[in-house]
Amino acid sequence: MRRAIAVSAAGLGSTSPNLPVGCVLLSPAGQLLAEGFHERKGQPHAEARALQAAGGRALGATAVVTLEPCNHHGRTPPCRQALIDARVRRVVIAVLDPTSRGEGGAAALRAAGVDVEAGVLADEARAVLGPWLAPLEAGRPWIIWPYMIRGRCITALPWTAPGAEDLKAGADAVLHRNGRVTEAVPGSHADGMLTITDLATGDSASRSAGLLYQGGIRRLILRGGYDAAAPFLAARLIDSVHAYLPDGPASRQAAVPAPWPLLPPGFAISEVTRLSGLVRVEAQLAGMTGPESASARSRP
Repeated sequence: MRRAIAVSAAGLGSTSPNLPVGCVLLSPAGQLLAEGFHERKGQPHAEARALQAAGGRALGATAVVTLEPCNHHGRTPPCRQALIDARVRRVVIAVLDPTSRGEGGAAALRAAGVDVEAGVLADEARAVLGPWLAPLEAGRPWIIWPYMIRGRCITALPWTAPGAEDLKAGADAVLHRNGRVTEAVPGSHADGMLTITDLATGDSASRSAGLLYQGGIRRLILRGGYDAAAPFLAARLIDSVHAYLPDGPASRQAAVPAPWPLLPPGFAISEVTRLSGLVRVEAQLAGMTGPESASARSRP
């Protein structure tokens, strides 16, 4: 399952509004046969990719998937039927799909005689799936605000900063201070599955987030300084912050920026990394255990 989780991350930034899913096929002896991930909406799902790579060797195999196989025919055939037709013996699932239609793919697989186990490493799988699962219930994207602390100012993170390109690679879109919306990675949604529309600067933060969600955006970078982020902070719409602080000399007088020295109120540090000349602090709201908790904050 951990291999499937890692494989699924290769689809980050290009699958929305679908979820990034990974699948690993194991032989009856437990040997790795094939693997696949969902790359973008309208293209084969992770299970289909892995089955295609395995060919006839999938007979009697175990399919390990990060999300419950789909149970309906949309742009692609249902994955539960592909697994049944390939005559896999067992399917191991991390997270059940909250969007399943009918009884779900797991029930259909069991009805066909396939051994199904669900909930395996579900919390670890949410490291990838969380920012897509939370928006389904909240009706808005998972929002990340990266910023740089320079002296007494909180400014937009330069795209040349270490780690900035990696941050963009895992996102769908960037919302700029002037309301302009751009793809995080140009061309990653070239099939037009996302609707990238500039927002009116007079829109409220909640309305802006809702419109972006309707356009298929599930993971959003908010780019700007404190003035750009303030409405989203006030509405409790920012899920994660990445604060960059120059490491500087070992002894110095601190220049404390307004309105806070490092993190917005209510955010707790989840990871600290030393980069070239910088310290990056990643944080989310205190008391929250992961991305899936965003929906809880959005409910009254």
